[in-house]
Amino acid sequence: MKSSFLSTATRTCPFLARTPVKTLRQLSSTAASSVSSSSSSSAAPCVPGSTNALFATAQKCPVMGTALAVQSARSISTSAKCPFAAAVDAMVVVGPPPKAASAAAAVSAGSACEDGCEASTVEAAAAAVAAVAAATPNPAFANPASSSASSTAARKADKKPAPRHDAHAGFDYESFFQAELDKKHRDKSYRYFNNINRLAQLFPTAHTGTGEHVTVWCSNDYLGMSKAPLVVDTMKATLDKYGAGAGGTRNIAGNAQLHLSLEHELADLHKKPAALVFSSCFVANDATLSTLASKLPGCVIFSDAANHASMIQGIRNSRAKKHVFRHNDLAHLEELLQKEDINTPKLIAFESVYSMSGSIGHIKEIAALARKYNAITFLDEVHAVGMYGKTGAGVAEYIDAMDEIDIITGTLGKAYGVVGGYIAASASLVDMIRSYAPGFIFTTSLPPAVVGGALASIRYLKTSQAERSAQQLHTRALKSQLDGLGIPVIPNPSHIVPVLVGDAETAKSVSDELLYKYNIYVQSINFPTVAKGEERLRITPTPGHNEDHTKVLVNALSTIWSERKLKTVQDWAALGGKAGVGIGARVDQLVKFEDLEIPAASKPKTAKSASAMRSTSASVGAAAATA
Repeated sequence: MKSSFLSTATRTCPFLARTPVKTLRQLSSTAASSVSSSSSSSAAPCVPGSTNALFATAQKCPVMGTALAVQSARSISTSAKCPFAAAVDAMVVVGPPPKAASAAAAVSAGSACEDGCEASTVEAAAAAVAAVAAATPNPAFANPASSSASSTAARKADKKPAPRHDAHAGFDYESFFQAELDKKHRDKSYRYFNNINRLAQLFPTAHTGTGEHVTVWCSNDYLGMSKAPLVVDTMKATLDKYGAGAGGTRNIAGNAQLHLSLEHELADLHKKPAALVFSSCFVANDATLSTLASKLPGCVIFSDAANHASMIQGIRNSRAKKHVFRHNDLAHLEELLQKEDINTPKLIAFESVYSMSGSIGHIKEIAALARKYNAITFLDEVHAVGMYGKTGAGVAEYIDAMDEIDIITGTLGKAYGVVGGYIAASASLVDMIRSYAPGFIFTTSLPPAVVGGALASIRYLKTSQAERSAQQLHTRALKSQLDGLGIPVIPNPSHIVPVLVGDAETAKSVSDELLYKYNIYVQSINFPTVAKGEERLRITPTPGHNEDHTKVLVNALSTIWSERKLKTVQDWAALGGKAGVGIGARVDQLVKFEDLEIPAASKPKTAKSASAMRSTSASVGAAAATA
């Protein structure tokens, strides 16, 4: 039994709080003298250690016995997640917990349990807390991971069949829905949403559903602009002046001067004649690709294999012919381009920064191929706008390639700290999308306050280098420290720090341990977002993460890797490498050290430290590869 889980559980569980850890460990390692066959058969599948004295004792507890019955009713094992996580996240409390009758009953039952049983398992404590939380009002905020257990039990307890349109025949909708969810549980791709509430005044700190503070290390608010006083104050003033909503679509009542100003600002940012704002960049990509490719006669799309789901969706919706080229493989792309007639309309869709690996697309080279084979280019700069270039226009600006790209898409919801998406291109192309794309025409316009905040953020980051430089420096420092410990960072030249785990269940478990033991929030990334066997933690440093934050994170990862005996760079090298780890590669950061704006207090004091800062932080280590 892990002490970390016990220490977390005791903050909520009254009987665990009164029982020494030593006693719990003794019980957990002692075989049960007698466990009823019915209890064993029902609980064993989903409760680890169900044959020890600790579990047997827990079954006698009036609260634990009921809670274990609820948990054992689940048809799918939840071992992929921390057993206490769902219980905590289900209790949505900001500030002191509510004085609910169910909570009082739990405390009372805990006192009774102290007389009748010594302790319970951590899993039992989690189930009990989940049961209490389920009885607390506020179901709209319940974590699906924890609520599914009680809902499944309730369905089994109620002998009535699931509602249908026809009780005697017809399609069983509820069974179908549950079967689809069961598939997700079996392949460990079911998504658990943690209750994380970021605190603007304490960035990058957030509080959980119970009010406990944690440090967020995986936010896409890359530069902390969501809490920047300039942005927040502008949004407040705009809200007071123009109200909360836009009032309709752009065609009806949602076309305000703010929206026109934002589009002008975005066009200027990317040095394009025009721009168009959407409700999100998923919508922007979907609407633009589907509309453009369906309008171009006989259009053929060439898509990078690692493209975002929004681009894939847009390509599907266009029903155009498509070729998928291997990620960043220029030879494969040219091979596919050669198969199509030079006069056939063609579109090459790719990204600048690929968010899960941190790799960067070959922008200039792909643009050259587009010219050679009479194609147009569609570049997604979602994870690069605000982050790269003199004015924050993205990687294309940093490498001086914006003029070579036909269509650039970006987001207002990451480095700019607000929400929304956009495209920037020629005036005729933008006007065609404005006139034909249902995703633009038939959706409510962005609220004025959001548009005002985006404008303020873009204008500020056009001139300030401080945030971009600080983020790059913190990324370099973190990558360098992890590399020095052999923790497998997937090598890449961007601001993303992906740490390879290689197993979905383990990745989720490591994420949970970071959260509940170390108060660090880093979400695990599993299939289908990444390939099976390449599951990872995705870490994103920000200007707000200081040396102390980094030290805590690095020490936590080092401890977890050591205690769990997770694969290091050297281990991956012995297996032939995976996802770029363990093959002896060294990748330099895209942004050159001399291009960073470094405060005097942060400048390296020695030549050795300066060299370390310049080198890549995502090296897999040539020595490890040859060991």
